Amino acid sequence: MDVEDYIDVIRRHRGWIFGPAFACLVAGFVVAFLWPDTYVSSAVIRVVPPQVPEALVQSNLNVDMTNHIMSMAQSILSRSNLTTLINTQGLYKKELTHEPLEDIIEQMQQKDIKIGEVQNQQVTGHGAVTAFQISFRYSNRMTAQKVTEDIVSRFITQNIQERSLASRETTEFLTGEYDDAKKKLEEAEQRLSDFRQKNIGRLPDQMQANLQQLSNMQMQMNTLDATISRINQDKLLAENQLRILKDRYNSIRQSVGGDQTTVAAVQRNDLLAEKDKQIAQLESTLAILRERYKDTFPDVQRAVALLAQARKDRDELLKEDAEKKQEAANAPPVHRSAPANRELLDVDASIRRIEGEIQAKDLELKDRQKEMTQLTEAMKALQGRIEGVPVGEKEYTDLIHTRDLAREHFDEMNSKKERSEIATKSENAKLGETLELLDPASLPQTPTEPKRSLIIAAAAAIGLAVGLMFAGAREVKDTSLKNLKDVRAYTKLSILGSIPLLENDLVVRRRRRLGWLAWSTACLVGIAIMSGSVVYYYATKV
Repeated sequence: MDVEDYIDVIRRHRGWIFGPAFACLVAGFVVAFLWPDTYVSSAVIRVVPPQVPEALVQSNLNVDMTNHIMSMAQSILSRSNLTTLINTQGLYKKELTHEPLEDIIEQMQQKDIKIGEVQNQQVTGHGAVTAFQISFRYSNRMTAQKVTEDIVSRFITQNIQERSLASRETTEFLTGEYDDAKKKLEEAEQRLSDFRQKNIGRLPDQMQANLQQLSNMQMQMNTLDATISRINQDKLLAENQLRILKDRYNSIRQSVGGDQTTVAAVQRNDLLAEKDKQIAQLESTLAILRERYKDTFPDVQRAVALLAQARKDRDELLKEDAEKKQEAANAPPVHRSAPANRELLDVDASIRRIEGEIQAKDLELKDRQKEMTQLTEAMKALQGRIEGVPVGEKEYTDLIHTRDLAREHFDEMNSKKERSEIATKSENAKLGETLELLDPASLPQTPTEPKRSLIIAAAAAIGLAVGLMFAGAREVKDTSLKNLKDVRAYTKLSILGSIPLLENDLVVRRRRRLGWLAWSTACLVGIAIMSGSVVYYYATKV
């Protein structure tokens, strides 16, 4: 078959070719204009990084913004929220009359609402920013814009609420951990304090101080030993001198003879001198004791009592001496040996002085011995502490280790709590990572669906293809000879001539008129249908 054959086929079956094509064109027109418009409103939300540098304020949230947005999307697109949104905005009124609410919600979640991924985008006027897009498709463009704005506001509000809540919960958790750490630290310090109070002076860290104190006590003990030895030597020398003076006093007294008056006077003078020395020594001793101890100390009270008794004895001797002197003045004069009496008085005075020194040495020796006794007891107690140190060393070391661990944990929790509190304040002040509306919800001017020109063209193409298929089928089924070419092809003979087909002109004209009438009617009906669908579309759109 050549081109002329194909043209003949089209001419013979033009009704079967253009009829389906025109019918599909009309059907495509109807479908395209009766298909309701779908508008898509979209908005862009920007992910704003923290306003305060991470080096100054560390966030207490460990949430990836992409995962966080997906989590919020699941919450915002939940059944309860979408039901509220449908009722508030009055969506899908026609669909609700013949479809269940669950199917409409599923359609919204899977088809109508689209939430893009968080990624770097080139936005006009803003450059490269980290953002994501939210869109909603609906038959009413105003409603689509309102629903998109509502979803955007939910994202921004919920992001602030969830981050603030999560930050506050983190701070509350760290505060609880801080309180527990503080309680454990106080318990560890209390146990350590009780152990120190119970084993005061026997602690391992007091070993060096105890050894130093023991060494000082030993040095004091050596000093006391040397002092006591010196006092004993001085006392021995004084006792030797006293024995010599007493022998001399006795010899002088024998040489004087029976002068009883002189002897009695000398004895009284010696007693008075002895009392004066004793009083002076007691006053000196009392002054020394008062420098060291209070008046309630037993040694001070004893010294005060001895001083009062000595003064009382001296007063009695003075009174007795005055009476003796009065009697001697009334008695007749007696001759005495003046030099012997003078020497006797000097010796007696020396004896009294040395006796006073011996008494002072005795008192000093008694004090030093008392100090040595106290020092010996203190050394024994300190030695007991030193010997008892290894017994509680492990327990004390464990207590210190526990206290140090508790303090380290407390310091760590305190630092984390303070950083978390600052981060919570930053989140409450909206200085953390937030969502910001970059491009508001758009008001679509043209519908995204349906693509009417594409639908009409596709319908016409499908109709034409169907018509060609019908024409081809009829051509294959028709086995008649159509022209001279077919005769030569089938008979293998030469054609000498042809006789034209003779038909009644009236029949031919009637057939043509019927054909034109049918086509005219079909075209008018098709045009009317297409015009009606267009009019219906614009009427319902307005």
